[in-house]
Amino acid sequence: MDKSQWLDRLSTSTVTTAVWRDYLTMTKPKVVAMLLLTALVGMCLAVPTVPTVYVVVLGLAGIGLQSAAAAVFNHILDRHFDAQMTRTYHRPLAKGRIATSKAVLFGCVLMVSGFILLWQLNPLTAWLTMASLVGYAVVYTVWLKHATPQNIVIGGLAGAAPPLLGWTAVTGSLNPHALLLVMLVFAWTPPHFWALAIHRRDDYAKAGIPMLPVTHGIEYTKTMVLFYTLLLFAVGLLPWLTGMSGGIYLIGSSMLNLGFIGYAIKLKFFDTEGHAWATFKYSIWHLLTLFVVLLVDHWWLSWTLVHS
Repeated sequence: MDKSQWLDRLSTSTVTTAVWRDYLTMTKPKVVAMLLLTALVGMCLAVPTVPTVYVVVLGLAGIGLQSAAAAVFNHILDRHFDAQMTRTYHRPLAKGRIATSKAVLFGCVLMVSGFILLWQLNPLTAWLTMASLVGYAVVYTVWLKHATPQNIVIGGLAGAAPPLLGWTAVTGSLNPHALLLVMLVFAWTPPHFWALAIHRRDDYAKAGIPMLPVTHGIEYTKTMVLFYTLLLFAVGLLPWLTGMSGGIYLIGSSMLNLGFIGYAIKLKFFDTEGHAWATFKYSIWHLLTLFVVLLVDHWWLSWTLVHS
């Protein structure tokens, strides 16, 4: 192989890698990974010990594929707005690196594949996951996001569904404890997203998207961030108050929620440059750690029950 052939093959390989990286980017893998963690915890909390490997693998694969599909449809429907924002202008569809028709086909394949996998477990989980996909990709992205500054509050329900989906994947039925997990994510979503919206306020204004900092101002949004962190603290007590979780969860969740309140207080009264972004980053680790604490607490209670 001469030098020109080697360079051509290297160039083709690089282009192929870049294309697949763009497809992967459209699925928002970091967001999907966080959703799958909450779904996994929902699965584990649904049974006294550990769910079967079959249910975990099939359930997480189906929920993951459907979540990835929702992300792809979000990229498709928001591509013109993404092109106007600093945070998103480099996305594959906004830049035109991936054709819209190919992205639609990709999203549909992910959606149908995920639905079929979840149907093997039970129809309830398949339809609930599909409803979450439609809620995020259509109701939120197409309508709520551009209709009201309370978009993330109303639309946050779709993003809060994975723990419930994990629970129903194992049991095939709804349970009040599963709904408590949904409430945790639902209360967490507004302060998480509004911290980002404060940081990117000018971006949203430029794109004409009525996020709360754009319509009501940054100071009002800071107040709402603080309010929702206080609400999250109250909601965070419910798993312990209802007997769903024990002392490990109570201590861990209280510390995490107090930390979130601390970030919100500083954001409101002692704000410094970059603190909104720091609050946003803390919120991500907050949710991940909160669900790990839920899982540790559950397994500890199960172990003590078996050995008592």
